[in-house]
Amino acid sequence: MVKLIADVTGAQISLNWGTWALAMLLPGLVALAVMPLLIYLLEPPEIKSTPNAMQFAREKLRDLGPVSRGELIMLGVFAVLLVLWAGIPAFIFGPGAAVDPTTTAFIGLSLCLITGVLSWDDVIKEKSAWDTIVWFGALVMMATFLNKLGLIAWFAKGIETGIGHLGLGWVGASALLMLAYLYAHYMFASTTAHITAMFAAFYGAGLALGAPALPWALMMAAASNIMMTLTHYATGTSPVIFGSGYTTLGEWWKTGFVMSVLLIVIWLVVGGAWWRLLGYW
Repeated sequence: MVKLIADVTGAQISLNWGTWALAMLLPGLVALAVMPLLIYLLEPPEIKSTPNAMQFAREKLRDLGPVSRGELIMLGVFAVLLVLWAGIPAFIFGPGAAVDPTTTAFIGLSLCLITGVLSWDDVIKEKSAWDTIVWFGALVMMATFLNKLGLIAWFAKGIETGIGHLGLGWVGASALLMLAYLYAHYMFASTTAHITAMFAAFYGAGLALGAPALPWALMMAAASNIMMTLTHYATGTSPVIFGSGYTTLGEWWKTGFVMSVLLIVIWLVVGGAWWRLLGYW
């Protein structure tokens, strides 16, 4: 999304890790507080009291023993990755010290292999990860060529024209675009595929209709995360969670839709006010 936003705006809007984290901090905290309460009301748990949970957890932790060498190394690798992904070297030493996110990922993997935290057998056994690389690589490549061939621009123009004729103004038009983009995820089994195929078109259409660039980018970015709750196939972790058998298909879809509405309201109201306070619009 960061790259797509920069491409659409000619690099006038270039989100970094700090800007993104700060912008999402307050609405994220509100969502973190409100979501469990609403889910508790929608789907009351069968077990409502666990008085021995702390004792049970302490016993299991005691069984694990002290922190191992590999676990300490893994914590260090995580810290290195966080520093590189957050752009700290570029912030301190200038743009020449910037490290690409993909390079950062390879650095982390290399450190784990060199230190023995992971073996090559551990890596090749991760079949779902290799599936993701192959499928997403093809999807991203196809989306890139669709953009080069003009399909995305044509699609965005069609949306822009259609909504523009409704005479809603940029607020109403942007809201309609965001909702269409969000709920189109019922037709996608991958957030990466959805974002790659549709984000640039909808973001560009919103800008053409008069939406302020940075708040609109942040709202579309939020929608790209909110859509992960919709279905049991909405993102990579969803099938794993659904497969645990603790919820039915109907319960997931109902709760996912209700949560999406709640999150939209939180990001529009709390997020909009927060971004105004931060001077983003």
